[in-house]
Amino acid sequence: IALVGPTGGGKSTIVSLLCRFYEPTSGQILINGVDYRKRSLHWMQSSCGIVLQTPHVFSTTVGDNIRYGRLDATDEDVVRAAQMVNADHFIREMDHGYQTQVGEGGVKLSTGQKQLIALARAILADPQLFVMDEATSSVDTETEGLIQQGLENVLGGRISFIIAHRLSTSRSADSIVLIENGMISEQGTHHDLIAR
Repeated sequence: IALVGPTGGGKSTIVSLLCRFYEPTSGQILINGVDYRKRSLHWMQSSCGIVLQTPHVFSTTVGDNIRYGRLDATDEDVVRAAQMVNADHFIREMDHGYQTQVGEGGVKLSTGQKQLIALARAILADPQLFVMDEATSSVDTETEGLIQQGLENVLGGRISFIIAHRLSTSRSADSIVLIENGMISEQGTHHDLIAR
């Protein structure tokens, strides 16, 4: 599901509710037909992978930053996650590859590199629910293309919500939902919405 619409329309609120950062005051959110409040908060937290507009990178190595997605992951698991999101190439070009220190807050990385590492971290956790909140808004078109290719590899078999302003990010979604003033004003495939 791609959530699109003007700033302040309610897109981030929807995914914050989905991730159970707070709960609805009325109505319910069903995941596979079950009200998510009937599941434990631990289940929700371990089932949800999130990549934000401004990714957080820890002051450690590239490999450890990815491994935070699943602490018991092997080095091969970490590399496989990086390959899935098209991050392996740039990581291997760094002075020490996966052992490269990224510096405080990831100062040695570009914004796009941080996004790809955060995406690899989320994928390593193998979440049932996957949320990207404006994750391609501050990267160049080449990096956005890498992220798009990576997403095609990882979205299958998951419930995924992508918040995007760029049409290219939402074009391949199964459904695009236009949110305006806290309400759904349009919904359909890219083809349906363009036809209207």
